[in-house]
Amino acid sequence: MTLNNLNNNFQCSTPHNYFQCSTPQGWFLPVSREDMQARGWDELDFLYISGDAYVDHPSFAPALICRLLEAHGYKVGIIAQPDWHNDLDQNFMKLGRPKLAVLIGAGNLDSMLAKLTANKKPRSTDAYSPGGKTGLRPDRATIVYSQIARRLFKDTPLIIGGIEASLRRLVHYDYWADSLRRSILMDAQADILIYGMGELQILAIANALANNIPVSEIKDIPGTCYIAHDLSNIKNFIELPSWQDINQDKLNFARAFKLAYQEQDAFHGKILAQAHEKGIVIHNPPARPLTSQELDEIYELNYTRQWHPDYDNLGGVPALSEVKFSITAHRGCFGSCAFCAIHAHQGRIIQARSDESIIRDIKILTKLPDFKGYIHDIGGPTANFHHAACAEQLKRGACKNKECLFPEPCRNLDASHEAYLNLLRKCRAVKGVKKIFVRSGLRYDYLLCDKKHGREFLAELCEHHVSGQLKVAPEHASPKVLRLMRKCGIDKYRKFAALYDECNRNLVKAKKLKNMQYLVPYFMTSHPGAGLNEAIELGEFAAELNFCPEQAQDFIPTPGSLATCMYYSGIDPFTGQEVYSEKRESERKVQRALLQHRMPRNRNLVIKALKRAGIIKSKMLNNF
Repeated sequence: MTLNNLNNNFQCSTPHNYFQCSTPQGWFLPVSREDMQARGWDELDFLYISGDAYVDHPSFAPALICRLLEAHGYKVGIIAQPDWHNDLDQNFMKLGRPKLAVLIGAGNLDSMLAKLTANKKPRSTDAYSPGGKTGLRPDRATIVYSQIARRLFKDTPLIIGGIEASLRRLVHYDYWADSLRRSILMDAQADILIYGMGELQILAIANALANNIPVSEIKDIPGTCYIAHDLSNIKNFIELPSWQDINQDKLNFARAFKLAYQEQDAFHGKILAQAHEKGIVIHNPPARPLTSQELDEIYELNYTRQWHPDYDNLGGVPALSEVKFSITAHRGCFGSCAFCAIHAHQGRIIQARSDESIIRDIKILTKLPDFKGYIHDIGGPTANFHHAACAEQLKRGACKNKECLFPEPCRNLDASHEAYLNLLRKCRAVKGVKKIFVRSGLRYDYLLCDKKHGREFLAELCEHHVSGQLKVAPEHASPKVLRLMRKCGIDKYRKFAALYDECNRNLVKAKKLKNMQYLVPYFMTSHPGAGLNEAIELGEFAAELNFCPEQAQDFIPTPGSLATCMYYSGIDPFTGQEVYSEKRESERKVQRALLQHRMPRNRNLVIKALKRAGIIKSKMLNNF
C-alpha cells in the first residue's frame, strides 16, 4: 500500500451515517482513565494535547480532528490545557502512551496572539479557556508541549498541527519577540507538521501508522512538512533562502515569502526546501480541496456541541457562545487580503457543504434546549464567497501570479450570489427558525460584481439577515494603503453604501422593515504603508462618515501574512518597492487617535498631528 493510496482514502472503512458512531450519542471523547474504561479501552491509538479547553464542537480543531479519527475506527483521547510547570507525568501521561502517535495543537489561535494585544500587553480574558481565565497555556504552546511530549513519550511519533504550527511552518517573523524564528518544526522536535485544515493529512498519517509504516518513511503526504538531512531523494523542488540567508539579509525573507506563496496550490504547487542549522524543512504541496461530500461528513460527526462538563463549575468556555448556533457553510478565501493568512491556512479555493447537510445541522440546533430560534451565522471566512472563484480553479488551481479581486476583479470571476441566496432561503424555511443572521463578513466589492443577483441578494440580506446594522470592512481610505492591503478603492465602499441605503429605504417604504439599518465600517490603523499622512486620510474619511469606533483595530504582524512580510522586510515582495511601516508605539498611538478623533482624550494628539502635517482645517476638528 503506497502513501498516495492512503492519502486518497477519505471515506470511512465502514458505512457512516449521520450522528452514528462507535460510541453512544452524547458521549465526550475520553479525558481520563475512567472515560477509557467506560469504553472498554486499555490503550489509545492517538493522544491529542490541546492548548484550548475541550469543546466538542466542529468549530474547535481538537474536536473536529479527533471525531474524524474516531469515525474511522481509531481510539482517541484529549488532554486539554495540561499544567506544563509541575507533575508532568501526571498531567501529560494520565491517558497512557498512545499506540500510534501524539498529536499536538496550540489551539484555535496562535498562543502569542491569544495572550498579547497589538501593544504587547496581556489580554484580560481568554475565550478558549474555562471562565475566560488567562495563563492556562504556555507561550508558543506547540513548542512547549512538543518538547515535553518528546521527553515523556520518547520514540512515539509526534505530529503537530493547528493554526500556530500551520502559519509558522517556515522561517517567520515573530512580532512579540521582534525577531526571526526558525520553522516551528525545528524547535518542536516533531516528526511531521500538518499545515492547513488537516483532515486528509491526519487520515493518511493514521492509515500509514496503522499499517506499520515507520513515521520516518511518511514523507510524501500533501499538506505536511518534515525534516531531512540532505536533498538527495527530493525531486522537482524549489529551494527557499535558508535560515542563515534570511538572518543575513531581510530581502531574502521577502524573496522566500514570494517563492512560497506562489506554490501554495494543490494543483501546481511544488515541494519547497528551506535549510536550517540542523536540517532541511521539506514542505510538501498543499492538500487537495475537500469535496462537498467530505465536508458534510466532517461537520456531521458525533459532536455533543457542548464544552466538557468539567468546566460547568468554572463558568464554561466563552468561545462556544460565538459559534454554538452558527453554521459553517464553506471554507477557503480568494480575497487574499495582505494582512490575513486565512488563504495560507484554508486555501484560496472555496469548498462548500451541501445545502442538505447545512439544513440537517440547523434542524439539530432547533432541538437544543437553549435554542431561541436564532441562527447567529451561516457562512465562512467570507460569507458571500460560497463557491469557487471560477471554474478554472477546480481544474487547474488558483492562478499563480494573479489574484481574483485585486487590483481589479478578474474577467473570469464568477460573482454569482444565486447559490448562497437559495441556501439562505431554504434555511429560513426550517421549522423553529425565527431569524438567521449573516455575521461572518461580506465582500462588498464582490457583491458589486454580481450584476444579475447582487441587488436581489442585498435586498434579502437587509430584510432577513441583518439586525439594525451591517458590518463591513473597507479597512482604510488611503489609496496607497489599500493597494498594499490588496483591497479595493474606497469609491466602491461609497457605491455600496449608497446601494445599501437605497435597499433599506425601499424596505422601510414597503413596510418590510420598521426602521433604517446602518453600515458599520471596520478600519485598521498602522498597516504597512500607513504613515502620518495616510492616517490623516483615514481620520478625515471617518469624520466624513460621522463615525468614531469605540475600539481601533491596530495592525498585528501575525506569522504567515503578506503584510507581516512587508512589515519586517521593508519591501513588497511582489513589486520590490519599499514599504514604510510604523513601528514606534508613540506614532501607532497617534494613528489610533486620528481614527478615534471624536474622543475627548484624543484631542491634543489629533491637533498636534494635524499641525505636524501642516493642516489647519480638518473635518476631524469639527467633531470635537
